[in-house]
Amino acid sequence: MKIVRCVSIAMCVAALTFAAPAQTIQVNKENRTIAITTSEQAEATADVAVVSVGFSTFGPDQDSTYADGSRISNVVIQALQDGGVKADSIESANQSLSQIEDSDKVRWAKGIRFSFSQSWRVTVAAKDAAAILHVAITSGANDSGGIQWKLANDDVVEAEAAQKALAHAQQIAESMTKGMHARLGPLVYASNQTPPRSIFGMALQTQEASLRASKPNLKPLAISPEKIQKSATVYAVFAIE
Repeated sequence: MKIVRCVSIAMCVAALTFAAPAQTIQVNKENRTIAITTSEQAEATADVAVVSVGFSTFGPDQDSTYADGSRISNVVIQALQDGGVKADSIESANQSLSQIEDSDKVRWAKGIRFSFSQSWRVTVAAKDAAAILHVAITSGANDSGGIQWKLANDDVVEAEAAQKALAHAQQIAESMTKGMHARLGPLVYASNQTPPRSIFGMALQTQEASLRASKPNLKPLAISPEKIQKSATVYAVFAIE
């Protein structure tokens, strides 16, 4: 596990007043303190996957293009449900029927005038992401593959990062007080901040509208869940005895 640490230390031994997050702590000769800020990380393998599933199709006129889109749409959804995905785990993201501009010379030369696209977000267990993506693509979802990895319970990993940060803060405080020939007292105050995590994904596009007939022996892609890191910054104030 890769750990990133960030430490700052402030020590008060005279009659001072300083502001800590969420409250003001009085420091005087009878109540000497040492204040430390540390940051730590914890990580866990994602156990939830939000898979992006979608398709695009083209046609010579509005009616036939929409008809083809409707057919593919229902085939893909039925395949996902037959594959074990519950209806409430499928969320519509986008659907669009549009006319192709005459500036698209290539498609106009082929008599193509309309396009239809649709996409969904499918939430499944991380271990099932590859299988569900395979089902979708081989059923006609030719614009699929983005995966957002998540944890079913972020709090557990965030709490682990906070515990590491607080333990690290105490270690530093103990070392400092030994250098002062003093003894570290109890924890007076602590605050915790967990920054948001950036979301990363992967993308895949296939060229054919359906792979089921032409590629019957395809196997699911080799996909591994992302390792998700959570950070915590702890501000801790200890008494010095």
